[in-house]
Amino acid sequence: MFKRLRDEIDGIMARDPAARSRLEVFLCYPGLHALVTHRVANKLWRARWHTLARLVSHIGRMLTGIEIHPGATIGKCLFIDHGMGVVIGETAEIGDNVLLYHSVTLGGTSLNKGKRHPTVRDNVIIGAGAKILGNITVGENARIGANSVVVGDVAPGATMVGIPARAVVPRDRQPERFLAYGTPCGDMPDPVARAISGLLDQVQGLRQRVEELENDRAAAVPAPVDFTAEGDAERRGQAGVGTAC
Repeated sequence: MFKRLRDEIDGIMARDPAARSRLEVFLCYPGLHALVTHRVANKLWRARWHTLARLVSHIGRMLTGIEIHPGATIGKCLFIDHGMGVVIGETAEIGDNVLLYHSVTLGGTSLNKGKRHPTVRDNVIIGAGAKILGNITVGENARIGANSVVVGDVAPGATMVGIPARAVVPRDRQPERFLAYGTPCGDMPDPVARAISGLLDQVQGLRQRVEELENDRAAAVPAPVDFTAEGDAERRGQAGVGTAC
């Protein structure tokens, strides 16, 4: 038990530059407190002491602001940074070395009693405010950007942003480095803006084509015939025919 606690404290120190000592992490990090409380509640839950497990979980929620259902399955070295507002549902499964920021929700979208919450594989980073909903899987080393809403499976190594979330970094070029809040910095491609830009380019091309067709049609149509007296006299003059005196 103490070795596992030490490993989790070391994992927090490795991923948080603000952590200065193991004692500081042990005393002042609500994510660690919520995780320790969950370990106790989960053992009670598996022993079928459901009400007592929920009570322990509720006490942990009051102390930390982090709500973890005692039935959730959590692997090694989960780091909940800041923590306030995190919600992890009953059938959620979290792998090893996962990083969650505040206000993350691993929620269910069904009323059935079976698996209805997400499965998060190893080494995933989920940014602040992200919502991962339903019985879906987030693959290893994936990154979920802040405030994203994920409602479908995420491929391993993908980076997802937006509502609904879309992949923005190809898996073969995914940087193997830490991404704070799961969001790439710098010139991050926006899939929605890219789609709108493509539509605008198509509209501009269609507009130019319509103008070309209108010009060709105007050049091909003969001038209208003038049937008035002035027009008749003009035509006789062009033909070299004189008028009677």
